[in-house]
Amino acid sequence: MEKPLLQFHLDPDAAHIAVLWLQALKSERRMALKTLEAYAHDMAQFGEFLAGHLGEAASVKMLTELTASDFRSFMAKRRTAGIQSRSLARQMSAIRSFFRHAERRGDFKCAALGVVRAPKISHSVPRPLPENSARRVAAADVFENDEAWVQARDAAVLTLLYACGLRISEALSLTVKQAQTNPIVVLGKGGKTRIVPVVQVARDAISTYLKLCPLALSPNEPLFRGVKGGALSPRIIQLLMERMRGALNLPDSATPHALRHSFASHLLGAGADLRVIQDLLGHASLSSTQVYTEVNRTHLLEQYRKAYPR
Repeated sequence: MEKPLLQFHLDPDAAHIAVLWLQALKSERRMALKTLEAYAHDMAQFGEFLAGHLGEAASVKMLTELTASDFRSFMAKRRTAGIQSRSLARQMSAIRSFFRHAERRGDFKCAALGVVRAPKISHSVPRPLPENSARRVAAADVFENDEAWVQARDAAVLTLLYACGLRISEALSLTVKQAQTNPIVVLGKGGKTRIVPVVQVARDAISTYLKLCPLALSPNEPLFRGVKGGALSPRIIQLLMERMRGALNLPDSATPHALRHSFASHLLGAGADLRVIQDLLGHASLSSTQVYTEVNRTHLLEQYRKAYPR
């Protein structure tokens, strides 16, 4: 990822190190483009703060001499701007990554960053939909005035999210040829691939969509299309979920990604092995999957309290 040096608000030498850092994240850690853009934005905000805080664009020497107070001042300013703990923690993670990269390369080292604590993040767990609600959403039959092929398309997309645990970006990136194989090879975050079996209900939904779709679909082109023939935008599915929340009286947490959470949680509740769920979701670490054990425990406690309020 090439970025004009001035966008980092650092002096040319320091900004050049930032460019090399982003290139390393892309080539060595294979970070997704969206993550790289977020890290670049985070570093630019830090550089902009330093320019005002120090009175000029920060040089390599200035970065070396930053104190814990300088980093805390940055966090305080971001807090004043209304940033939440989770976003600030991610921003500090990006800044630490940049400084670690510079130290590994021998460019400079800032000892003060090591004593700065990351913001505390309130613990939260995914919020899956109840099984009957997830099934109703995946059917996409709430709005009868939609065209038949559009309704079939929406049902196929939502079924892939719930029945196969795909991310919305993964479902919408499928080609016609890919969708007609089983299992399918999914390209996930960071360019990582995984193999996902397509259950019968998802195969049927895709087959119905292909039969009804009035557009000419070539094997290597996107499977899901908008009404004008272009690749289907994620925003269309997000707006569909917003409409469904109103029609089905669902909470604000009912998003396309909540269907993926529902997939994992319902599988775990049915007795599936945690490692298997990890592979199906494409999680690099088992700890990312283990959060669903807490989801199920939280749900069980809620049901207990309803049954025994005293």
